[in-house]
Amino acid sequence: MKHLFLVNPAAGKRGSTEALLRRVEEAFSPLGLEHEVVLTSSAGDAEQLARRAACSGGPVRIYACGGDGTLNEVVNGAAGYPNAAVTNVPKGTGNDFLRIFGANYAARFSDLAALSRGPQAAFDLMDCNGKLGIGVICAGVDARVAADVHRYKRLPLVTGPGAYLLSLGVNVLLTDIARPTVVQAGLDRLEEETSIICICNGRYYGGGFMPVGDAQPDDGVLDMVVVPRVSRFTFFRLVGAYAKGRYRSYPEVIRHFHGPAFSFSSPEELVAVIDGEVMRAKSFTVRISERKVAFFYPGDLDYRGEN
Repeated sequence: MKHLFLVNPAAGKRGSTEALLRRVEEAFSPLGLEHEVVLTSSAGDAEQLARRAACSGGPVRIYACGGDGTLNEVVNGAAGYPNAAVTNVPKGTGNDFLRIFGANYAARFSDLAALSRGPQAAFDLMDCNGKLGIGVICAGVDARVAADVHRYKRLPLVTGPGAYLLSLGVNVLLTDIARPTVVQAGLDRLEEETSIICICNGRYYGGGFMPVGDAQPDDGVLDMVVVPRVSRFTFFRLVGAYAKGRYRSYPEVIRHFHGPAFSFSSPEELVAVIDGEVMRAKSFTVRISERKVAFFYPGDLDYRGEN
């Protein structure tokens, strides 16, 4: 078994890459495990490196060292290869997918020795216009907020939290939060303006939002919630309930669908964010992929949560 660490040096705080490299050697060298550490240099590197390792045919465990975006790249590279398994070592500003493993996920997934010998499970993947995702896809005002954070981070003197607040203010307070859409969920068709469209294979996104608390990454179906046009007052009044998965308490404004495939479109360009990665199109189709990915995790954790 080979252990391949794909490290995103741009993720995390200053010095986090050097600290991680030391932890890898401290954990793996005494065990005599074959391991390799590769630092990525540009977007897409982790996907290409993961695919190359998976194509080799030998058993390999691939550690995506970064945030949800790094994990997404590794998943896209290793999906469908039975000899390859992936995991996520938390290093980025957001590791929302790992939250399904409980409150102590950050410490446990940072224990590299325990992680190396952990069990693995076959997880479903979402196919969104040909791109694979393992966690959550959002395509409403929340997606536009997330997408614009990167743009505002480039402004002088604007920090990460400041960029988020600036994006939130512009997208929620200064522009229209809804877009005209047609949503197809099985036999159900919604043709209206929508504020939020969120499709879950995992359970968390946006730093801890959990729209569907009983979504499972291995049950072969997806969960979608749709929020139609609402006033800003209603939006802020219900955002806490939405974030805690209380959609059943507000069926008149938070609609829930359960199935293997959904689609949504608009005459305007839509922004969709899949595991933190931004996509733009006027039409999206999201379905359970034929490919799965083996995901390994510390043996004392469980991803199923409380239904």
